[in-house]
Amino acid sequence: MKILYLGDVMGRSGRHAISEELPSLRVRLKADFVVVNGENATSGMGLSGKHAQALLEAGADCITLGDHAFDQKDMLQFIEKEPRIIRPLNFSKSAPGRGAAIFTATRGRKVLVAQVLGQVFMKRPFDDPFSAIDSILSRHPLGGQVAAIVVDFHCEATSEKMAMGHYCDGKASMVAGSHTHVPTADAQILERGTGFQSDAGMCGDYNSVIGMQKAEPLRRFITGMPKARFEPALGPATLCGLMVETDDASGRAKSIQMIRHGGLLSQSPEIDLE
Repeated sequence: MKILYLGDVMGRSGRHAISEELPSLRVRLKADFVVVNGENATSGMGLSGKHAQALLEAGADCITLGDHAFDQKDMLQFIEKEPRIIRPLNFSKSAPGRGAAIFTATRGRKVLVAQVLGQVFMKRPFDDPFSAIDSILSRHPLGGQVAAIVVDFHCEATSEKMAMGHYCDGKASMVAGSHTHVPTADAQILERGTGFQSDAGMCGDYNSVIGMQKAEPLRRFITGMPKARFEPALGPATLCGLMVETDDASGRAKSIQMIRHGGLLSQSPEIDLE
């Protein structure tokens, strides 16, 4: 099975790129299942129900969120009505929605998608992500009733992301890091067969500061003083993510490929899809 994971959709630019490019990209890559992290799709802070629907209509089989899961207040109700949206397992015990779910991919194959939040350098303390993900993986052994398992680890620290990858090695088909908006160059298949990348990057305008227009972040770094709100950059977006092909019998990764399509970052010839 071919599973495509696309990193944090950032603002209007990222939404537009998903709507315009994902349908053809999915066909070109022959993807059987698509996961999109949408937690920054609405003005760079959260995801509205309207914008979630647009991502699903473009071809996402599942949308994951993150620490900004409920910045858009209508998501508190929308997530209860839309089972294809996953919020972090360890966000809050009283949070609406689910942190993991099983979906049906092509040929009736089952895919488990789960998301957890990291603890290191995050603005608020979240419950232990390792025990949270273990509670899911222990109930769904890879290669059993589910043909593949995708874990979205929404986290700041690279070391914590790498630790999660090794913790899930052999128990998940893919562990994709999200949150920092910068794609890392460490896509690999770990020793026991889990495809891993510390951060898949964002789907947004990379002529920016992690997807935001440059002026205000630069002002704050240089002067230490805020003057205006952060606003998402509006230039052409690069779709960044990770493609893993799994063995149907074991659920383990057979191949892995970093995805960079359109915009600035697709200019690297070794990973360009054109």
